[in-house]
Amino acid sequence: MDQVWANRAATAEAAIARRHLKRLWALPGTQLGVVSWPSNRRDRLFATWHYWWQAQLLDCLVDAQLRDPQPARRAQINRQVRSHRLRNNGSWTNNYYDDMAWLALALERAVRMAGVGRRRALTKLNDQLVKAWVPEDGGGIPWRKQDQFFNAPANGPAGIFLARYGDRLRRAEQMADWIDRTLIDPETHLVFDGIKAGSLARAQYTYCQGVVLGLETELAARTDPAAAARHAARVHRLVAAVDKHMAPSGVLRGAGGGDGGLFAGITARYLALVATTLPGDSADDIAARQTARTVVLSSAKSAWDYRQSVNGLPVFGPFWDRDTQLPTAAGGQAQFVGGAVHSSEVAERDLSVQLSGWMLMEAAFSVT
Repeated sequence: MDQVWANRAATAEAAIARRHLKRLWALPGTQLGVVSWPSNRRDRLFATWHYWWQAQLLDCLVDAQLRDPQPARRAQINRQVRSHRLRNNGSWTNNYYDDMAWLALALERAVRMAGVGRRRALTKLNDQLVKAWVPEDGGGIPWRKQDQFFNAPANGPAGIFLARYGDRLRRAEQMADWIDRTLIDPETHLVFDGIKAGSLARAQYTYCQGVVLGLETELAARTDPAAAARHAARVHRLVAAVDKHMAPSGVLRGAGGGDGGLFAGITARYLALVATTLPGDSADDIAARQTARTVVLSSAKSAWDYRQSVNGLPVFGPFWDRDTQLPTAAGGQAQFVGGAVHSSEVAERDLSVQLSGWMLMEAAFSVT
């Protein structure tokens, strides 16, 4: 592994630790990520709660533990998990299946890779995701409870989790097949956002591509040879589409702050999974792994080159191909509206944007 990327990932981790990690309500043995920096009192008191941002923070902590195993970080991971449940009203679940899928993914990795004991939580989240499957209603699993919008951001991460956890490989395959049948653009081969009552939501977000790449890569690595070939072919097609349409000049496209701040980082995470995990020795397999690796590294180099530094620690921008703006305590903050978090006036203020930069540095380390 490349020491340059190890160092950059470590400094990105240190920036989050310095600026965002705080005790929950001053309780001992707790830790969550404050959702802004500079932050206001409301955010420091964790009155603001973005469930899936905290799940992404947990996933990044697991990345760091894989890069540089430390007892202190394992304790941090335990604090993060404990505090997530505390702040979520003593529950692991909520009304959004995409949120629960993200937490399930991060928790499964924390259990398997960092030795964190939360198997009952995984069982509970697993049950939620399995029971949400409603092909009779046109899905897929829906975005949230009592909803008929079936989208890639719920089905992708849920499918990855089910491929990895327990004995749910067949369901993960059904989810991948549903996405491939329902949400793939026949012209660009990119993934559409979702479908409701037969009507496509035609937006094409980077993280939709990322989670489908992750799901198809897991299935290519875990299924019998005939099925694996089918899933690998989808990976080849989608990596090429992302490279062509979503990585202008080799750098993954940004999506601003708020929830969008996480999109490109998630895409980088699963491109890195393609680069390190996609099996096979065919020319198409090799090309997909190499292209995925190249996009991750060129995005990481650009994001690092365009970063700002405060007290020797990086501040990343929401767009990795242009200058980063330093956030201040002035201006509007991120707002939760209609089930999504909209950006702060200066996107760099949002924890999501900084987590994405950290995630990208860990991805770059993992592919070198």
